[in-house]
Amino acid sequence: MSDAYVECMVARKPSAILNFLKVLLIIITVIFALIGFGTTLRLMLFPAILTGVGAYFLSIYSDVEFEYLYLDKEITVDKVYNKQKRKRVAVYPMDKIEIMAPLNSWHLDSYKNRTFKEVDYSSQIVKQPEARYVFYYNGEQKVIFEPNAEFMKMARNAGPRKVFVD
Repeated sequence: MSDAYVECMVARKPSAILNFLKVLLIIITVIFALIGFGTTLRLMLFPAILTGVGAYFLSIYSDVEFEYLYLDKEITVDKVYNKQKRKRVAVYPMDKIEIMAPLNSWHLDSYKNRTFKEVDYSSQIVKQPEARYVFYYNGEQKVIFEPNAEFMKMARNAGPRKVFVD
């Protein structure tokens, strides 16, 4: 086993809709709880509990980070919810990656007119200069991600003819 190991964490931009729904559910929970405790309508505590649980789960799944792991010519993507729960999303062997380049690179011009299933594991924030990269996997997927310089250096060492950093 070689010492080619790099990991990188990227936080996804919080969704405005999910944040709005989370605040709305918290407000509805407080209203139901106040009505349930303030009056003799103890039945209003049940909807308060339901909306409180909904707000809890919405807050967990609205805070998402992606962890990219490069280990021995293999890229692994994990999704981390609320800095607590981890889920393996995908594993991409480097030998099945066709090309990897920055999002707006001229190296990707021959892939522009093709249709691929697009998967986005980036922060979804447009930066200047562009920090997001794209790789095409096995002729099926277009994967957008946001690695750091050390990650790209390791990937470039593994596949110098198909990894471009412009």
